[in-house]
Amino acid sequence: MRPFRVITLSAVITVLLVGCTPGAPPPAQKATPAPASTAAAPASDSAALASAVDTFLTGMFEHNPVFAANAGKHEFDGKLPDYSPAGLKATADWLHAQRSTFTAFADDKLDAQGRFQRDYVLAVIDGQLFWLEESGAPHNNPTWYTGDLSPSMYLTRPYAPLAQRMAAFISYQEALPKALAQIKANLGLPLPASYIDVGVNSFGGFASFFKTDVPGIFAAVKDDALQARFRASNAAAIKASQDLADWLKAQKPQATQNYALGAGKFSKMLHATERVDLPLDQLKAIGESDLKRNLAALKTACDQFAPGKSLSACVAKESADKPAGGAVEGARAQLASLRQFIVDKDLVSIPGTEQAKAEEAPPFNRWNFAYIEIPGPYERNLPSVYYIAPPDPTWSKADQQAYVPGKAALLFVSAHEVWPGHFLQFLHANRAHWKFGQLFVGYAFAEGWAHYAEEMMFDAGLEGATPEVHIGQLTNALLRDVRYLSAIGLHTGGMTIAQSEQLFRDKAFQDPGNARQQAARGTYDPAYLNYTMGKLMIMQLRQDWIAAHPGPNALKAFHDQFLSYGGPPIPLVRAQMLGGEPAAKLWMASAPAAADAMPARPSR
Repeated sequence: MRPFRVITLSAVITVLLVGCTPGAPPPAQKATPAPASTAAAPASDSAALASAVDTFLTGMFEHNPVFAANAGKHEFDGKLPDYSPAGLKATADWLHAQRSTFTAFADDKLDAQGRFQRDYVLAVIDGQLFWLEESGAPHNNPTWYTGDLSPSMYLTRPYAPLAQRMAAFISYQEALPKALAQIKANLGLPLPASYIDVGVNSFGGFASFFKTDVPGIFAAVKDDALQARFRASNAAAIKASQDLADWLKAQKPQATQNYALGAGKFSKMLHATERVDLPLDQLKAIGESDLKRNLAALKTACDQFAPGKSLSACVAKESADKPAGGAVEGARAQLASLRQFIVDKDLVSIPGTEQAKAEEAPPFNRWNFAYIEIPGPYERNLPSVYYIAPPDPTWSKADQQAYVPGKAALLFVSAHEVWPGHFLQFLHANRAHWKFGQLFVGYAFAEGWAHYAEEMMFDAGLEGATPEVHIGQLTNALLRDVRYLSAIGLHTGGMTIAQSEQLFRDKAFQDPGNARQQAARGTYDPAYLNYTMGKLMIMQLRQDWIAAHPGPNALKAFHDQFLSYGGPPIPLVRAQMLGGEPAAKLWMASAPAAADAMPARPSR
């Protein structure tokens, strides 16, 4: 459930990995017509806007070569960004100049599509400037860098012959010690304890992965010169990664708890990255309402599944039904049936024949249970990988066993990551009519859709929508509700990590290991409220759109149109689908639901 190709902690964390096997491009989708009431403006600046967007993309590739390579621009393979103060300033200055360029496009010189595209670009720029200049992340948060540093593209994507990818990986490793030295110099001491822990685990994980796993991947390459170069780069990368992990670990005695953004910066984050400007007290109330809604539904399901037991005991009963062969094997078994259910119910179009495979997450990226890596928009016919993290071997045996979810809970993780969540959403995004929309998919759009998809699949009757299946869906929903409230609490309300961890235990019924991970994540990923926030914006948009476009196929039509835009802030999508100005509107459990807006749940 990790964010990807999104506007988040790194200026461009784009870990949707890519390759370059050529193939026929998919058919372009037609642009969704703007509402007639907003489409009258002349298009005198349309060509200039298109040229400015092309210039922006060229500059983005140059300032972040990892973004370019992950998107399929393999002339940037092996390169890393310049993380020096001068390099970061150059990127910020360029972004400010680009912002001035796009704000100069006046409303009356653009048609409705042009205004949407301008606002989409500005949202990307504002989000990146927030993380780069205002959040403090480059100077205190190791996760701001780790997306860029992931080497998975060269190791898991068959975009070129293995020897060619090996050469690119060697270039990456040769660049890594300098990048890590820049990162160390940027981090201002003392650091928050949770930031130190994630940095130690990430950079130490890199070192372990380079030493243990990578040599075997390239062992088949019979090129003595390349192998010699690899041995040298690998040794240097192992040392540099472990040295940074050790240095961070040595800072632990001086660690602080100063992770909070504060209310002002948190509100600015929401507007800069997602165009959400609701007051924090209103946002918190909406999250509390959704938590209450899902707890009530859990009580109803548990009364049938485990009558007489507490909610905690009921969830434990569901969790005890583990997937055969473990989480990875269990997920593999679920993917085909999830896809077939979408087809049988005709819930949303599947625009391609691509598939995703499930694998164990690599050691450097196990700070969250699951995530997916998906080929970028310049690539065709390459596999996507749904990664699942094993439990931390340092935990107790009981905690390790509890970390593996039950089959029903895992079913909705698989729905979230693959069908019809992230994987299907990016099948649509990679076919969006506008290249910019293919490249930039925001956090709330991506995670909101994937989380929305879980509840939508249950409502459509997935696996008979039994009480046990419902409990699996609800435990995932409660996890995201507590993330939402923890993000607000940790960064604006004085909540401690221990209090957040207890909230995950008490209200989301998380096992000890997951609760620790999730509470810590809230400190260095303050935007992880986007799962629930995005979902609730989509639910409200669906209700409003279907009320205006009723019919037997309205749900599928809504899904297909929503997914056609790429991944802008959801308020911009709302304006496109309903007309009017962009606005953040979140669904609340107390809001009256239109009859066609929410599919009827089967009796259970």
